[in-house]
Amino acid sequence: MNKTQHIPQNPGLVKAWISAFRPRTLPLAFSCIGMGGFMAAAHGSFNATVVGLCVLTTLFLQILSNLANDYGDSLHGADSEHREGPKRAVQAGHIKAAHMKKGMAVFSLLSLVSGLLLLWVAFGTEGLYLFLIFLGLGLASIWAAINYTAGSKPYGYAGLGDIFVFVFFGLVGVLGTYFLQAQSLPALVILPALVCGFFSTAVLNVNNIRDMKSDVLAGKRSIPVRLGPVRARIYHTSLLAGGVLSAVAYVLFNFYSPWQFLFVLAVPLVIVNGVKVWQKQTPAELDPYLKQMAITTMLFVLLFGIGQVAG
Repeated sequence: MNKTQHIPQNPGLVKAWISAFRPRTLPLAFSCIGMGGFMAAAHGSFNATVVGLCVLTTLFLQILSNLANDYGDSLHGADSEHREGPKRAVQAGHIKAAHMKKGMAVFSLLSLVSGLLLLWVAFGTEGLYLFLIFLGLGLASIWAAINYTAGSKPYGYAGLGDIFVFVFFGLVGVLGTYFLQAQSLPALVILPALVCGFFSTAVLNVNNIRDMKSDVLAGKRSIPVRLGPVRARIYHTSLLAGGVLSAVAYVLFNFYSPWQFLFVLAVPLVIVNGVKVWQKQTPAELDPYLKQMAITTMLFVLLFGIGQVAG
């Protein structure tokens, strides 16, 4: 069996669903919320209940996105016999397409309920205007999670996935989490949001470089398909550099303690990812660096956040 497959040949139903959740992508859900939480804590506005509900809502949205991706890629042909990456649940026949759609409906509902509870805790009955604005962002997040590959005109197939990941796992995730706690938004907080946006997009880019061959056959015009293998790797290096430089810029503009540079301990892992994506060419060789980048992002955020709070 291909060593990169996530789902065993004959998994039980529970294992098939857990694998369809794609646990190795979930650190991204925690990273953007963690960054917003750390920034609020550094500015004296941390609210554990709000952060906890942000984590829960984003976790549901990430799982929804993964289920929709599994369903949509099987429906539109990106998950086919030509795909050399990990086998998906619907593609492999472990979960029926109709059941996957029901799973998507369940996690859409969970995301909505969790999000409404989050907004109630954050704004109560006095912040109706803000409640409605964030409700709109929440509904947009659900739409984006589903329509990446599962809609009638999936934006991921048009090469727009990077933009949506950058916006929702960077700007919306970090800035939204911060605002829900502090009810204000200093301009400099956009730099930590850019860190998450660049690194989350880099995770997607590793995925898309790995799947270039099958995506071409399926008509999926991801950024790597559009750029080609060499320029896709140049793009990847730019994403990694953008994340690190955004962190450096935040500290330089807001310096008060050497502890703020604690995140440099994670920079070697970022460099390793960049080097390996250049070196590795086959899907099986590239696949581990998707997980490596997701974990690196979480570690980078953890060190960055601790540095700002400890400083």
